[in-house]
Amino acid sequence: MPKKNRYNFDELITREGTDAIKWDAKFMEEYFGVGDLLPLWVADMDFRAPEVLLQALKKRVEHGIFGYTIPSESYYQAIINWFKQRHGWSIEKEWLQFAPGVVTAINVIIQTFSKPGDGVIIQEPVYYPFARTIKNNGREILNNELLFSGGSYQIDFKDLKEKCAMPRTKLLILCSPHNPVARVWKTEELKQLGEICMENNVLVISDEIHCDITFNNHKHIPFASISLEFAKRSFTCVAPTKTFNIAGLKSSNVIIPNPTLREDFTTALTNISIASPSIFALVATETAYNSCENWLNEVLAYIWDNYCFLKDFFAINFPNCYVLPLEGTYLPWVDFRPLGIEAKELDRIIKEEAKVGLDDGAMFGESGAGFQRINIACPREILKEALNRIRDALIKRLKK
Repeated sequence: MPKKNRYNFDELITREGTDAIKWDAKFMEEYFGVGDLLPLWVADMDFRAPEVLLQALKKRVEHGIFGYTIPSESYYQAIINWFKQRHGWSIEKEWLQFAPGVVTAINVIIQTFSKPGDGVIIQEPVYYPFARTIKNNGREILNNELLFSGGSYQIDFKDLKEKCAMPRTKLLILCSPHNPVARVWKTEELKQLGEICMENNVLVISDEIHCDITFNNHKHIPFASISLEFAKRSFTCVAPTKTFNIAGLKSSNVIIPNPTLREDFTTALTNISIASPSIFALVATETAYNSCENWLNEVLAYIWDNYCFLKDFFAINFPNCYVLPLEGTYLPWVDFRPLGIEAKELDRIIKEEAKVGLDDGAMFGESGAGFQRINIACPREILKEALNRIRDALIKRLKK
């Protein structure tokens, strides 16, 4: 990993009083039933966004006029250059369609390219808005559950073939890199998945919002980059928001090489008036992709050090627990089941006694019960305090 030398990621910046979901006590009280928590849950970072990005936003604010705005050529070129340089994928301007968020885009794709009662495949344990989105749109959730074996998760291709062959199956949502199990899928895995989907005329929605956050020489492979056929039968959802900690600016893009699919998707967005970006989304996205790669490299180094600290902490204090390899995302997935504490009781102890806000594994599907997802994109001091609280509460429980 690159050596850290420019940015102070140890800086403690209070987010209380800024209406940040992650830190808002009232929101956590309603969501978790406990409000006074040290939060390591929602997937945003507790670091300031890159200074050059902040300066670009300030400059635009100082202009003082905020009229209707369209994406510039330089906006599109920034995205094209980023994916070429960072991921080796050559995309074209015409393939890009703005959306205010990846989950919003997934909703619109499901509504546009399937009908009520149709099946949509997900691979649990997985990002929980997927299941909610499918259910709320009146589609059927088809769970191609990941296999947990040898300390890692794998795709169950036999089950995937069976589910793709069902006549009502229209879509598959791929999480790549996978949240929460932190896998960066290999080319061979993506090829096999894609071939099964192509054989059964199943469209692939590839959520690649974490594509820039990978570690230890694990390389993200864009699904649509693998073959022309995959490109023509898929939607690739990307965003600078996770990468540069600008989720509140509501900026994402869907890469759709197939002109027919792209036209239908754009029409659906336009019909509900969400096809156009805000001024600040445009400025932040272009600046981030053009000028903030060094910040990203250094924040990844800091997050990796946090992961190593987390692993060492569990090795010393709870050697039976298993911290899964962090290939991608900044959200390590930890198996607490060896402690022998029932999953709901484990979550209660962490929230009510340790006063730490983690995402309970069961939120990501039944197979996630007994696991917890930990957001480590925070200053080391916050991570240490959270882990110490968890240790003390669990040791107290285990001594009973």
